[in-house]
Amino acid sequence: MVASRASGLLARQQVRPALTMACWEGNVDIAARIADKLVDNAIVHGEPFGDGTITLRLIIDAKTRELLIEVGDALLSFQGFAEVANQSGDVRGTPHGLWWVAHYKGHLSWDVMKDEHGQTTGKTVQAILPVS
Repeated sequence: MVASRASGLLARQQVRPALTMACWEGNVDIAARIADKLVDNAIVHGEPFGDGTITLRLIIDAKTRELLIEVGDALLSFQGFAEVANQSGDVRGTPHGLWWVAHYKGHLSWDVMKDEHGQTTGKTVQAILPVS
């Protein structure tokens, strides 16, 4: 996906039909919103890869049916991750960005990305959403 300010909305529009076609039993609208927020966060706080893109992947666990939403960008760090990942899902003021993951009972994590030669190429931010 080419990185732009409209990328979050584009992710939302692509995730809905993809999960519907995959017959994911979870809430497709929630998953689309989380994908939007992860992509938007990568645009605002991350860095596109050399070709101007960020990556978005959706993986459904065959056993648990949990959904992994994974967004990759070229920035090697995630400043303030602990604060973001440990947010309460309780509404306090106007909700922003990755707060939605906690609100929908998801689990947020991140790690560095490496190429086939073991060189660090960026990071991946992941949200795991339960089916219900």
